[in-house]
Amino acid sequence: MQPTDIVILSNGPGEVATWVRLVVKRLTQVMEDEQIRQIRISVLLSPCPHSTAREAEIASSYPEVERVLPASDFWAFLLWGKTKDDWQWHQRGIVVFLGGDQFYTVAVSKRLGYSSLVYAEWDARWYRFVDRFAAMNQQVIEGVSKSYRHKFTLVGDLMADVALEVDHQSTKLNQDPPLIGLLVGSKPAKLSQGVPLCLAIADKIRQQYPQVQFMIPVAPTIDLTTLSQYANRQYNRLVASFGNIEGELVAATPTQAAYLLTSQGTKIQLITKFPAYETLVSCQICLTTVGANTAELTALKVPMIVLLPTQQLDAMRSWDGLPGILANLPGVGTAFAKLINWLVLRQKRLFAWPNIWAGEEIVPELVGKLEPEMVAELVLDYIAHPGKLQTMRDRLQSAGGRTGAANQIADIIKQEITKT
Repeated sequence: MQPTDIVILSNGPGEVATWVRLVVKRLTQVMEDEQIRQIRISVLLSPCPHSTAREAEIASSYPEVERVLPASDFWAFLLWGKTKDDWQWHQRGIVVFLGGDQFYTVAVSKRLGYSSLVYAEWDARWYRFVDRFAAMNQQVIEGVSKSYRHKFTLVGDLMADVALEVDHQSTKLNQDPPLIGLLVGSKPAKLSQGVPLCLAIADKIRQQYPQVQFMIPVAPTIDLTTLSQYANRQYNRLVASFGNIEGELVAATPTQAAYLLTSQGTKIQLITKFPAYETLVSCQICLTTVGANTAELTALKVPMIVLLPTQQLDAMRSWDGLPGILANLPGVGTAFAKLINWLVLRQKRLFAWPNIWAGEEIVPELVGKLEPEMVAELVLDYIAHPGKLQTMRDRLQSAGGRTGAANQIADIIKQEITKT
C-alpha cells in the first residue's frame, strides 16, 4: 500500500468531540499494522457559528490525528491550497466529510485529487460529484435519484455508537443515593441559561432529598474557570432570572475532584474525563439542554428531562443554518434571535432527538419561563417512581439509532484507499 492521506472535514464542537473521535479511533482498529504505518490522518476544520475556538485543540489531542488545520486557516486552504506550515500531500488519499458543508468535500477532493466520502445524516448533496456516501438511514438514500444510489451504503447513526464505548458492567441503574446529571451545554448561549437554572434546580431538589448527588460532565471545549463564571452574577446577568443561586468553583485536590458549591451549600461534581459515559450511565436521570446531548443520552439509555428556558428569549442563538447566522449577526443579531425563537416556539415542534426519532414526546420537553421549583418537583417524582424511569429507558432503547456506523465508515475508507 502506498502512503495515503485521510483528510477529515469537520466543524463544530459536537462533531469534533463525537463523530471525528469515533471514526479515527475505529480507523486504526480496522487497518492492518502495515496499512496503519502508511496512512496519515489530517483534520480540516471549517468555520462554524457555534465554534468554541477549542475544536483544533480537541482534534489534536486524538492520538490517531497527525495534523489539524484550524478554522481560521480554512479559507486560505480552500481558495489557494495554502497552509501556514506548508503541508505536503501524498499522491493518494480520501476526503471524509464529518460535519460542515458537504460542498467542501467536493472542493477539497478536487483540489487534492483524492476520492471522497460523505457521512449523510439527514440528506445527501452533490451526489453527482462525491464518490461514496455513508447514510444514517434509508430515508437519505430514498431522497436520491436511483441512478446514483449505488454510491450509498446504509451505516446507521454515528451518535448511537457512543453506547459501544461504555463499560456496562459499571452501570448502576439504581444507585443509592441517586445521582443526577446536569448537562448544561458547551456553547455560551446555552451555558448562560443552563448553568444558573440547573444550579437552582439542584438546590431545590436537595432541600427535599439531602442525600442526592449531582454532577456536570464538562465539555472538553470549556475550562472550569469559564464554566464557573456562568454561575456568577458578575459575569452572567441571567443568574438573577433563576433565583440568584450562584456557584463557586472549588479546585481539585489530590483526594477530591473539582466541584461547584452553590450559595445554598449544594455540591456539584465536575467530571472532566471525556467522554464521561461511565458516569452518565450511573445517573438515575439527567437534566439537559437541546442538541447532541440528547442523542448521546438516548444511545446510553439514560432517562432525561429536556430544558428550553425562555427567560432570555434572545439567549438561544445556536440554531443551524441561516437562522443561526442571522441570530449571531453583530448589532441586529439580538432582534433576529428573539424573532426566530418566538416563531420556533410557536410551532410546538419537538426538539430532543429521541422525540424527533420517535415522532412523539417520550422524554419530557419543558419549554417556557421555567421555574426551578417546578422542574425539581418533576425530577423528584421520577426518582420516587422508578417504574417511570424504566419505561423511559425502554422507550429510549427503541428510539435509538442502529449502532456500528463508525466501523462501517472505517471499512468504506479502507476499501477506497486500498483500491488498486
